[in-house]
Amino acid sequence: MTTKIEKIENRILETFTRSGGLVCAIAVFLGFLTATLILLAIGRNPSGMYQAILQVVSGFDSRRGTWNVRYIGEWLVVSIPLVLCAFSMAFAVRSGLFNIGAEGQYIAGITAAQIIAIGFPPVPVLHIFFAIGGAMLAGAAWGGIAGFFKARFNVSEVVSTIMMNYIALYLHRIIIMRIPGSNTFRTVDFPSTASLSNSMLASLTNGSRLNNAFWFTILSIFIYWLIMEKTTLGFSLKAAGINRDAASYAGMRVKINITAAMAISGAFAGLAGASVSLGSFTHGRVLAAFDGYGFDGIAVALGGNCTAIGITVVGLLFGMLKSAQPLMQSRQIPKEIASIIMGLVVVFIALKPGMEIFFEWRMKKKARKQNAKEKEESC
Repeated sequence: MTTKIEKIENRILETFTRSGGLVCAIAVFLGFLTATLILLAIGRNPSGMYQAILQVVSGFDSRRGTWNVRYIGEWLVVSIPLVLCAFSMAFAVRSGLFNIGAEGQYIAGITAAQIIAIGFPPVPVLHIFFAIGGAMLAGAAWGGIAGFFKARFNVSEVVSTIMMNYIALYLHRIIIMRIPGSNTFRTVDFPSTASLSNSMLASLTNGSRLNNAFWFTILSIFIYWLIMEKTTLGFSLKAAGINRDAASYAGMRVKINITAAMAISGAFAGLAGASVSLGSFTHGRVLAAFDGYGFDGIAVALGGNCTAIGITVVGLLFGMLKSAQPLMQSRQIPKEIASIIMGLVVVFIALKPGMEIFFEWRMKKKARKQNAKEKEESC
């Protein structure tokens, strides 16, 4: 009996240590299970939640027996900035940093994209690429500032990026409201040359807002994987993240890598800002508050174990839950249950290190007892 228990504990420890994907799947299952129990406890039918989710991912409305692929397109639209902002967080984490400032870098991207969209000559193709490039550069600059202070003066990137989120928001309002024709909540319309809209994607999804940001996101997934897994830059960033002193001793330029990591992180968030401002709207917005994509991206990155595939899957999951919220309300399900599931998924994944420590402690304790028993028998 003892042998069987030890084998089970060894298997669990191995699972928690090596299989990040399985841990994520278990966390998602527990999140939905808990949400189901909560709905039952408050007297609501959980089937309404699952019907709403089914409608988002398939377009099928089980109540009316109709099918509308537009819901799939809107699901992808919501997931795009979540995935991109998650890459912003994940790139920093893999480099030993903790970027809380993806929201500010996202806003910097929105600001630059809107300025270029309205102020630059409406030259086809070039206009949209300048707007996207400007958004990425603005996000990179905003992230790079925090990286520079971390590398040069050892200022905590957590504190600096949190503060820079608010600076970005209020600077955005000051700058965008100075654009001619702007008021307290919107600017003039963008020219068509600065739009990410794609008639083919829109028609395939029955008039959804799915746009060319979809292709940029797929490219970003590949670029993130390529940098982190296949390049010397990615290796040096990960090495510095694991042990900064050892990386410095090995001749790696740790301070430059810190600044570069935060700048690249900011570029991903800046692209997310451009994808929302130029893809989902025909005019510029004057933000009154945070959109929240940068903060949600932190949860997506942690839930996806900071890997390209994991982030993509969790980003789609969280996008699905966000898209399903209004459909849940129409079925008498509180929309907050979606946020509860997202929070629970992150909490359950965060328990992974604690579970590893617990099972390691159990194994060490049994090993000590076994050694003591053997000594007694030998005497």
